Amino acid sequence: MALPAIETESLTRKYGELTAVDRLTLTIDPGEIFAFLGHNGAGKTTTISLLTTLLLPTTGTARVMGFDIVKENREVRQQIGYVPENVRLYNHLSVAENLRFFGALSGVDEISQRIDNVLNLLGHPEWRDLRVGAFSKGMRQRVGIAQALLNYPAVLFLDEPASGLDPEGQRAIGDLIIHLNHELGITIFMNTHQLSEAAKLCTSIGIMNHGRLVMADSLQHVIQHFPDTPSLEEIYLNIERHENGSGKLSHVEGVLV
Repeated sequence: MALPAIETESLTRKYGELTAVDRLTLTIDPGEIFAFLGHNGAGKTTTISLLTTLLLPTTGTARVMGFDIVKENREVRQQIGYVPENVRLYNHLSVAENLRFFGALSGVDEISQRIDNVLNLLGHPEWRDLRVGAFSKGMRQRVGIAQALLNYPAVLFLDEPASGLDPEGQRAIGDLIIHLNHELGITIFMNTHQLSEAAKLCTSIGIMNHGRLVMADSLQHVIQHFPDTPSLEEIYLNIERHENGSGKLSHVEGVLV
């Protein structure tokens, strides 16, 4: 049986008296597109920072592709790619120069060939020598994904990948996520506020509320548990109201955690 792509047990991160992530226990299988939903400040970005070894947990454990995020953090980094919400690139450099710089920092071998490979994968080999200063946010986001793919990761973390993009840009990012998952088998973990996009793309979802995981299941099971709710957005809002004490839920056995 294959190891989970991501596995956490009572993963907790505190900032003084504030608990940003509260005893998160979660398992994501290889090949999933997992959408992590929640309000601003729910703990989604902190969770990604923990899983990508950018933050240390206060208590609890997590493993990515079988490697412990604290004890084996170098091995974790070799298995993952990460794209933040706001991709940072050097505007005066070309796409290839940016990718070469970040690839060198990460110790990527055969960097020129990998740059060609990831740009072909994105369907934009013509971007290679263009300066990114003239790129739209959607184009910059795709360059950020190219950067995250240089080490051929098993797991790709995306923090609000479609935030601030126009419909065409959202569609392009969504198509790319599906391609990376279906054709290359990359497990995708993405934070998102785009519920309609999550419904189109994801195979499983989790919902965070004030640092606590309140729901996790496959998208199919979630929809089955809420047969009278017409959309993922309504399901999400109903759960948020319930968790905040202003609503009631039915058909939730086995969904809420």
